[in-house]
Formats: sequence, C-alpha cells, structure tokens
Amino acid sequence: MPLLCIDIGNTHTHYGVAANGQALFQRALPTRLIDHPSDGFGPVLERIVADHPALEGAAFCAVVPAAAKLLRRVFELHKFARPLWQLTPDQRLGVPLSYPKPEEIGQDRLANAAGAQAFCGTPAIVIDLGTAVTFDIVTRAHGYEGGIIAPGVGVMRRYLHEQTALLPLLDDSLEVSGVIGRSTVEAMRIGTVIGFGGMIQALLDAVLAELARRGEPLPKVLATGGAAALLEKTLRHPFTLVPDLTLRGLAAAWRLNAPPG
Repeated sequence: MPLLCIDIGNTHTHYGVAANGQALFQRALPTRLIDHPSDGFGPVLERIVADHPALEGAAFCAVVPAAAKLLRRVFELHKFARPLWQLTPDQRLGVPLSYPKPEEIGQDRLANAAGAQAFCGTPAIVIDLGTAVTFDIVTRAHGYEGGIIAPGVGVMRRYLHEQTALLPLLDDSLEVSGVIGRSTVEAMRIGTVIGFGGMIQALLDAVLAELARRGEPLPKVLATGGAAALLEKTLRHPFTLVPDLTLRGLAAAWRLNAPPG
C-alpha cells in the first residue's frame, strides 16, 4: 500500500508517496512555510489524500524539532485519520546501531541508513548533499557506525557573502566554464563548485581508506540530496545517485516496525 513519506530538513521539507520500495514522486517546500495556510503542507496533504485513497499512513523524519511539532499540528487540523509515525533511534532500521549516542543522530541520517540497507545492502556510504553534507557509513561488521558532517555548497556561498563587504550572494547555479574566474561571481562560483567537489572527494578517499584498513569489502557509494548532481562532474569514485533515498528509507523503516496504532 502507498505510504506518505516526509523528510523535514533545515531549509526544505521533501515529501512523496512511496510504494514498492521507491517514491512515486518527490517534491519539496520551504520548511519555514510548513504550517502556512496556503503554501504549507496542509493543502499538500489534502491533495495527496484525495489522489491516494489507499494511503496507509505517513512516516516522517525531522532535523528541526519545532517544524516537527508544526507538522503534527497540520495533520491534526486536517483530521488525518491514518497513523502518523516518526522515525527515531529506538526504531528498527534493518541494520544495528553501533553509534555511542544514538539520540544525537539526525533522523534523516537514520532514514538514509535504512534506505541504503534496503537499496543495496552493506557495506555502504551515503553522501547526502543538503544544507549540510553528511556521510553515513554502514558496515557489515558494525551496522550504522556514524559518519561526517561538513558545510553544504549553499552554506559556503552564504558565508562568503555574509562575512565580506563586497562579495555578492550567488544564485544556485553549479555550472562553471573554466577554472580561472574573470569576474567576482565567476571566481566565487569556481571556488565553491570545484572546491566543494574536492572536499567531498577528500572525505570519501579517507573513509574508503579507513574501511579498507579494517578489512571491509569495497562499499557501495550512494548520493542523495539537492546538490547531489554536482558529484557527477567532480567525484572520481563510482557512485549511484538515488534522489529519493531518504524517503525510501522512511518507507523501509516503517515496514520493519510494528504498524503504528
């Protein structure tokens, strides 16, 4: 049966209906508008319920606790008559958690671990390129071990603008035509796009080397998140782009846990 899946991020909230192990569609709205009466999740929820009458419930994860409360309120106001379930560290993911303090793990990262297990098994590395860049490492020996958190490309660009007097705020473009900028904007775009790609490659090289030293088989590398397409130009290591991985993980975790009442 179809399941509504929602990933509340710092900047955007992604949502979609999952069935047969993948999202039938994936869309987003600004997290700051999640409870807006006309542009928030309420009208979205009404449309999805109307379009998918067999919907069995909704599963969500959130890295913004205040937005999670607002989402629950939206579901209450719209009298959602099906189970609403939140992924937390005490739920089954399909892999064990060997992280020392599971409560510190972002819920989107838990979903990514569940999604990786469902998509390709272990070992796996998930690179999620959102407001922050996260690496999540799932091994055969220890399950979900942890990972890496680094600034996203948008954060880099905003920092350059906010911490300087003359540098402008760049748009979202990831296109560069060379490596020698002939304007301020071009120089900033090269620095953030190529530099960002280099950061991801360096982090991945370090993780792969560590896993190899420990005798882990070569892991599958999965990429997701808004800026994941950038890796197609910059990452040397083979990877699989799975745009709906977090939503897939929510659906997989839902199936692994007792149906909410």
